[in-house]
Formats: sequence, C-alpha cells, structure tokens
Amino acid sequence: MTATLAGPTPPGPTIETERLLLRPWLPRDRAPFAALNADPEVMTHFPAPLTRAESDALVARLIERSTRDGFGFSAVERRTDGAFLGMVGLTRVGFAPLAPAVEVGWRLARAHWGQGYATEAAAGWLDHGFGALDLPEIVAMTVPANAPSQAVMVRLGMVRDPARDFDHPHIPEGHRLRPHLVFTIDRAAWTTWP
Repeated sequence: MTATLAGPTPPGPTIETERLLLRPWLPRDRAPFAALNADPEVMTHFPAPLTRAESDALVARLIERSTRDGFGFSAVERRTDGAFLGMVGLTRVGFAPLAPAVEVGWRLARAHWGQGYATEAAAGWLDHGFGALDLPEIVAMTVPANAPSQAVMVRLGMVRDPARDFDHPHIPEGHRLRPHLVFTIDRAAWTTWP
C-alpha cells in the first residue's frame, strides 16, 4: 500500500513547543518541502538536491514510516503564522552498524536557520521519545563538515560517541559524505537537560 497525503487521519503525533507545531504531513506541505529540498545550500551535506518528484516520494516514505512506527519525521509549522519551516522528527535506523537505533534529525528551509527552531523542534521530539515512546537512547548523525548540525546536537545535550562513527552504507566509497559522526543521549541525561 502506498502512503498518500489524503485521508482524514494523518499518521503520527502532534507535538506543540513554545513556537512550533510538529505535526503530520498535509498536502500543502509538498511545495515548500520540495523548494527546500531543491536548495543546494540546504542539501550541501546530502548527496544531491531533490527534484519535485523525489521530494514528493520522500514525503510518501515518511508517511509510511510514521504509519508503521507511530512516529517519524513530521512537518514543522510556526504557530504564529502557520509557515512551513521544514521537517524534524525521530526515525528508526534501518542499516548497520547503527540499527536498531532511533535517530533524531532535522532539515529546515534556509530562511529559518539560526533562529533556534531546529533545537526547539528536536527537543520536542526528544521529550516525546523518552516520554511517550519510552526509548532508552536516541542518536543523531551527520558528516564531519556539518558544524551547524553538530552544534544543535551539543545544545540538545548529546555527546559525541567516536566508537560508533561509521561509513554510511548508502554513500559510495571515497565520497566526501560517506564518513559519519554519531552523537547520543540517553533518558537519564535528557532528564537533566536544561
């Protein structure tokens, strides 16, 4: 069965933070999501920008994962004006050596960088992950050159775990994006996060 953006009950939780609504995907999200996925600067640390068709297919996969797992990467909406900012959420890692970890991740449109939205949204998902989902640990991963994402991980109280760094199996050998760093946080550390 293929996931669509139609239907009365989109999968996944809705999480509110001070400024944001982390919610299931809606049809109106597809165009702004495609725009951010086509932005070469947003996609600097990914293999390539996405076409509209590739972006829409990604949304369908995200909905399928949310339906399967009860959580996933959700749309991020600013509460004051309903603006679509990007996606943030949790997902199960399905590849070695990290499987069966749960990852927190984010991708926001460039216009919304530097305003604390990634940290705020990821914190909302970490609360949900350690609370409602009762997860023992959540990981985050990125390439060594992605200093802004690493800074978000540190602000969230995550700690680098060099022993778990890995070469991404979906990136060709020798590619600049193959090496990945891993950051982690467990439930006990999250309960003491400011």
